[in-house]
Amino acid sequence: MARPVMEWVNVTDDVSIIARESGEVWFHTANGAKDDPFATPMTGRGAVGSTVRLLDGAINLGFAKIEKRLARREPTLAAYIVALVGAYHTSVHTPRNLCRAASRFEELGRPEVAAYLEDRAREETGHDRLALKDLRALSVPGERLVANFIPEGIKPLCKRFDDLCFHDYPIGCIGYAYCLERISALKQKTDIEKVRALCPDGVDATRFLRTHSGLGSEAAHVEEAIEFIASLPANDRIAIVQETYQSASIMAEGYNHELLKSDAEIFEELQQALGETLPLSRRGSSPSRGGKRNIQPAVSVVAS
Repeated sequence: MARPVMEWVNVTDDVSIIARESGEVWFHTANGAKDDPFATPMTGRGAVGSTVRLLDGAINLGFAKIEKRLARREPTLAAYIVALVGAYHTSVHTPRNLCRAASRFEELGRPEVAAYLEDRAREETGHDRLALKDLRALSVPGERLVANFIPEGIKPLCKRFDDLCFHDYPIGCIGYAYCLERISALKQKTDIEKVRALCPDGVDATRFLRTHSGLGSEAAHVEEAIEFIASLPANDRIAIVQETYQSASIMAEGYNHELLKSDAEIFEELQQALGETLPLSRRGSSPSRGGKRNIQPAVSVVAS
């Protein structure tokens, strides 16, 4: 009878995440003891139950870094426009980047990883256009705006993905993708309805959000990713979990950076990029029918 799987990954200088196949997970702080069993990288096989706990634990740990200084503000249509611009920039180069990483794994003799990334690239093709359609639905010239404006909080995330996919061994791009998809998959029907309440009457600007939610393809993508990651060698699983933590940390900082802005600051940025006044800024950006929701909420995955 096979022994239950236990996995562990060191994600910071002194903190490791440890998980059992049964679903138990905890964080371990290194104390420098010579007999610390988690000081040495794991080498055994993975399992779905333990792998998902490592991945979600890494996301929680990344977001926990900003918990005490997280900005608190009411969501507005102005902030949603910025979120859509950010969504465009985090998706527009995804197919190209994943195909580049897939080609590298073909060169490295890892056809199973290449095939997985190629499938992901096909699935993500065209998603940037959904964000543009949502912007146009809000009477915002989306193509011109995204050409001239990248939210400061999104730039580091976009650069991270570019760097990962062009790395000599780009396995980390799977951790990045898991982080974004896992957080997106948390959004449900009520979240989408609350976003609709921010929009003018008769306007549906939630195409991108619906697709990247628990109602769209994200939930299935997350399940597929967990199964695939669990099947990989230990060194790959370690690198993916570590990158999931790094991506979550970058995302959390960027999210907080954007939350700190007032609507007036947001509209100033948008209007400077466009060279004109947005119609929404003239009539205000308060929800037309009530409703409150952050489009990119801090992750609520609970490790247990």
